Amino acid sequence: MTHPTDLHPTTVVFDLGNVLIGWDQTGPLADRMTRDEWNDFAAEADFGMLNTLADRGVPITEVIARAAESDSRHGEIVAAYYDRFDLSLTGPIQGMAELIAELKASEVRLLGLSNWSAETFHHAPKVAPAINELEDIVVSGREKLIKPAPEIFHLLSRRFDLVPEQTVFVDDLPANIGAAEQLGFIGLLFTDARQLRDDLIGLGLLSSPAAVEN
Repeated sequence: MTHPTDLHPTTVVFDLGNVLIGWDQTGPLADRMTRDEWNDFAAEADFGMLNTLADRGVPITEVIARAAESDSRHGEIVAAYYDRFDLSLTGPIQGMAELIAELKASEVRLLGLSNWSAETFHHAPKVAPAINELEDIVVSGREKLIKPAPEIFHLLSRRFDLVPEQTVFVDDLPANIGAAEQLGFIGLLFTDARQLRDDLIGLGLLSSPAAVEN
């Protein structure tokens, strides 16, 4: 039997938010609330928890209702956020479309694994078309599972017949990288396209000296 250290990576799995596509939760209501006002609201209403519910597959109508339980204004703000969700997406992450194209040309298998509401996910490929270049994407809101829970990584492995030791997982959150590494994946913490490209060269997935543009 081949020892895992002898296996060469063949697949890269990408997180999407702030890896392939920018996300700024203050965007949808930027014309109504300053960043500080949004941050105060987010802390008071526990927007992080509400956003996680949507990512877990809870219907947005229920997320809005949950927000309104403590304060009707919270419900109104969350409803407006989801109504204008596309304004939270700030565009493709610099250099990543080029990197995706280079990996694809090198015949590296490319997949996605994202914490994202099933009801808003359709906006993502429109804003960052490189997402369409991935073979397929596991979206947490569709599966009712969420990173960093190991179950979503198990589902990913089963669905696409992955060998974790041959699979690179790229994410911008250390907790998600740690969870993947616990299951045998090769974790790469994302900072920018240039660093990621250097990391992928180090793993033998890329060899071209062409630089990723800033």
